[in-house]
Amino acid sequence: MRLKDVASLVGITERAVQAIVKDLVDAQILEKSKDGRRNQYIIQAEQKLRHTLEANHSISELLRLGK
Repeated sequence: MRLKDVASLVGITERAVQAIVKDLVDAQILEKSKDGRRNQYIIQAEQKLRHTLEANHSISELLRLGK
């Protein structure tokens, strides 16, 4: 899915999605790699959540809640 598609789906601008993705890459929650001219992002599911109240929980735990 392209960032443009995510923006449309969520109802925010593509620029806002780019800023959010950059923040998540900088926080090592997403890993960025190149696939030709496109970027691919991989969720680092074992990373801990950033907020101090949730810091003892991982991204994978959060993702399991959505199932």
